[in-house]
Amino acid sequence: MGHDTLLRQDAMPRREPVTVEERLFREMGAGGYSRQDHRMEYIVRVNALLRPDMRVMEFGAGRGKWSHDPVPLRRQLGDFRGRCAHVTACDVDEAVLGNETADAVELVGHDGLLPFPDASFDLISAFSVLEHIETPERTAEELGRILAPGGWLCAWTPNRWGYVGIGARLIPKRLHARVLRMVEPRRVEIDSFVPLYTMNTEAARKRLFPTDRFEHFTYAFDGQPFYHGENIVLGKFWELLFRLTPGPLKGYHMVFIRKR
Repeated sequence: MGHDTLLRQDAMPRREPVTVEERLFREMGAGGYSRQDHRMEYIVRVNALLRPDMRVMEFGAGRGKWSHDPVPLRRQLGDFRGRCAHVTACDVDEAVLGNETADAVELVGHDGLLPFPDASFDLISAFSVLEHIETPERTAEELGRILAPGGWLCAWTPNRWGYVGIGARLIPKRLHARVLRMVEPRRVEIDSFVPLYTMNTEAARKRLFPTDRFEHFTYAFDGQPFYHGENIVLGKFWELLFRLTPGPLKGYHMVFIRKR
């Protein structure tokens, strides 16, 4: 490398951290994500399970949340097309009809019934979905029915007994949207749904997916703070709290369940 090249590189302006996350996690300047990124933690592990012959369903896929991800690597890992046999996007929201990251889309009702034959899928991915389930018993029965033997149900969801789960239940439903705008101003409004937390404890999921028919590999994870209202002091408070929080009270669950 020549002296002129070095001078040009030294002269290039270096972008200073702007968001609270960037100030807390300097490594975000190298790739756009932090070592505590819950989205990356989830999607990397799903990709570790993915095989070329798999039939995949994105449960609660909406408009294609990974296709709008600002981090190129997460966007790439979240698009399963071409790396598995077939991808179906499924949701109760009509937004799924505009989903362009699947080979097929399916609009379903709120009753929990899924219009697919038994053992239709080898992997079901549900990112930020289980906390919104209205009919947990029927939904769990249907997910188990359409999952092939040896198949995986993968989900990221808040822990009912973590800070997000407790906070959401304490806040009146009519105020949810307003509070979210305050503590997470960069959140896209279309992605805001009222949580119900019917499937958000390990005990509930083991009841809904009995251990004689399903193996459970779930673990707790806190991720990076993002309910901070763009305030660095509040962001540092959450980061410290996460470090001190014991496993059963951590904010989120990485849910990985395999059908026997």
